Amino acid sequence: MMAVLMTAAVCVSAQSRPEPYFSFRELPNMLKWCPAPPDTTGAAFTYDIMQYMWGKELRQKDTVRTAIAIRDAVYSLECIAQEFSEPFGQKISEEETPEIWKLLRDAKATCENISGFPKYFYKRKRPFMRFQESTATPQFEPDLRRNYSYPSGHTILGWASALLLTEINPERADTILARGMMYGESRVIVGAHWQSDVDAGRLAAAAAYARMHTSERFLEQMRLAQHEFRCKVLK
Repeated sequence: MMAVLMTAAVCVSAQSRPEPYFSFRELPNMLKWCPAPPDTTGAAFTYDIMQYMWGKELRQKDTVRTAIAIRDAVYSLECIAQEFSEPFGQKISEEETPEIWKLLRDAKATCENISGFPKYFYKRKRPFMRFQESTATPQFEPDLRRNYSYPSGHTILGWASALLLTEINPERADTILARGMMYGESRVIVGAHWQSDVDAGRLAAAAAYARMHTSERFLEQMRLAQHEFRCKVLK
């Protein structure tokens, strides 16, 4: 009996393990097509600084938007499911929408593969480190200090999720995409990323999203997710 239970546990664990659709070597190489981070003497970096200051000011003036940005700082599929359920028009969870969850889970793992190489190539410092200030999420600062700024991984996750959920429910495209934009903007508001990190993150998400559509496994999972969504709508 114990052996059976252990085998079942292993099977469940294997089923829930993320399976990226492509490795980092199979994804578009951001160093070959995405602009490098702005030079610190140029106009683009001046805009980065202005946006950083805007985020600091907003934290003082808009507590509601700041609270959303702080929630968005939790990098997890659970956070994506919670924050996108309302604009998507249907509760997203591993239990209630397993096919949608699986699609997002494996897409998340794929998107993480596209961001790692440029992060460690450019080794860009985050804005709060450059200005020696605190963010709105101090509990995450130790991890942020060990991880580089360009492109924004949170933004890649948020924008890719918005694109995927829009494909499942195109009728809610406006609200889903608006939330996806907010998710990236939140990184500037809390002070964890430069605006150009966020902009590059959206480009990376779009590139990964396009590449995933060349995977038969992805296309089949998207069909399953769309069917699951339609069945729940018809109930």
